[in-house]
Amino acid sequence: MKTKSPNISRDGSCVVIPGMATAHSHAFQRALRGRTQRRPTSDSSFWSWRGLMYELAAKLDPDDIYNISRFAFVELALAGVTAVGEFHYVHHQPDGTPYDDRVILSDAVIRAARDAGLRITLIRTAYLRGGYQQAPMSGQKRFIDPLVEHVFHDIEKLKKRYKTDDQVHVAIAAHSIRAVPIEQVRELSDFARENKMPLHMHVSEQRRELAECKQEYGITPIALLNQHGVLSNNFVGIHATHISSDEIKMLGETQSYVCLCRTTERDLGDGLAPTAELINAGAEICVGVDSHAVSDAFEEMRAVELDERSRTEARTVAAEAPKLLDAATRAGFTAIGMKEKWHQDQVFLSAADPSIACVDDALLSDAVVFGATPRAVQRVTINGRVIVEDGRHVNYEAVLKGYEKTMQKLSL
Repeated sequence: MKTKSPNISRDGSCVVIPGMATAHSHAFQRALRGRTQRRPTSDSSFWSWRGLMYELAAKLDPDDIYNISRFAFVELALAGVTAVGEFHYVHHQPDGTPYDDRVILSDAVIRAARDAGLRITLIRTAYLRGGYQQAPMSGQKRFIDPLVEHVFHDIEKLKKRYKTDDQVHVAIAAHSIRAVPIEQVRELSDFARENKMPLHMHVSEQRRELAECKQEYGITPIALLNQHGVLSNNFVGIHATHISSDEIKMLGETQSYVCLCRTTERDLGDGLAPTAELINAGAEICVGVDSHAVSDAFEEMRAVELDERSRTEARTVAAEAPKLLDAATRAGFTAIGMKEKWHQDQVFLSAADPSIACVDDALLSDAVVFGATPRAVQRVTINGRVIVEDGRHVNYEAVLKGYEKTMQKLSL
């Protein structure tokens, strides 16, 4: 059966595009927006930001996780997103003790997405250590499971709990090579293949990550994963910012997915992935909102090309509009295990919105991909069910109240 291609069409006063997927999200981090931009110390980096993120994570109870996540997902819906891959690693109580219901926080995130109206793949993330020869920091304790079997147990429990809900999928992740030794990454990879689900993993986001991987294994993360047979068309590498030409070839030859999260990668100072080379090598590209530093699915999509223009000092170097729309729709849905659902959702944009007004039909895809903003989103439907109407989420007021309650409690 031939896969449908994403398309853009007119419907009266609206321009219609498929629902978009954000393949990588940490919804609880939405509470950090605007609160981590000032320099905390003389060393302002990804690692200092991570410390602030740990402080937030330590404060959250299940209700907080629900309220923040629901608000984050509603904002995504307002930007035309209909499916989210939630890379979930906050599992236990702050001291690391599991809750009586081990998946209570996973459940809170899933309920948040469902109450926001979105499809969700809960990507249950393995986090087994603080780092190579590093004891866990206090902020990491609630992320950590001592055994990979605990991860498998939780996944089976979630699959059973949501087996009748067509809007909920479950997948698996290794947080990173820092947090999961390669032997357990292989176990996670085998489990994913046996259960026909994607395996997600942060890879090569920061140069320090490469240095620590070399110290432990003698090679860099992508090369290590390739050596152990982890790369494949069900593997989704997040970021892949600092990779060699050989590693680009490995990702392409295995048809692995690379999820670019450009607004977060900009915010954290990660660097620029070699996007054009990855696409030319045969890697599949999708996009993700990651830390919710910005919730603009159009910006995530076009940044795949526009940021590459800044890196190369040239134009039209990575992808044209149809390929970028494919990354934000079909490829994103496929990367989170929803391959058959991506064409069931629709986003209606006001053709009178200044960002896309008065554009000829022949140039409509270029106008939408390179010019549209969430302001243009008028209506969003998921398999025919309306979740955004007249530019407003149908439950926005109640969702905002819940978010305000949690933010006041956290004093953020």
